Amino acid sequence: MRTIRVYPNKKAESTIHFLGEILNTFPFPVQRIQTDWGTEFFNYDFHYELHDHFIKFRPIKPRAPHLNGKVERSQQTDKTEFWNLINLSDKTLDLNVMAMEWQEFYNKKRPHSSLNGKTPMQKLKSVEHLVPIQPDVSEKFWESNEEILPRNYKYLKFIKHRNKKTVIR
Repeated sequence: MRTIRVYPNKKAESTIHFLGEILNTFPFPVQRIQTDWGTEFFNYDFHYELHDHFIKFRPIKPRAPHLNGKVERSQQTDKTEFWNLINLSDKTLDLNVMAMEWQEFYNKKRPHSSLNGKTPMQKLKSVEHLVPIQPDVSEKFWESNEEILPRNYKYLKFIKHRNKKTVIR
């Protein structure tokens, strides 16, 4: 299952709106989100939103798209089966409407070889009994373990560690 939307920017507001679209689309609780290191994912508002929904944040290592293989493959499918068929110079097109139609087709009608010819919705229905419910997901979310990660968190960690050393002496 996946959600597709088109945004004019990569601002925190757009990222938070997209998270809401994901939560409204998926018929199951989202337990964790894995992203690259785009600035849109490293801001306090987005992380607070994740915490509000008991979602763990797991960024991949920098410059390692191979760790996000399913996303990379999904984007390749979008490029060849959806975006290549659209005339992007036609300003009358509503790209979000078209993206949602493509999402509907992708999730409910398009067979996937990685799912043995099933659609994502068919696969979900076959494993529905294994999917946790929100109270179970919420119970396993420990806010104290989920650090808020601003974009420069490694530098902040370094400063914090350095300051501890100088204070202890």
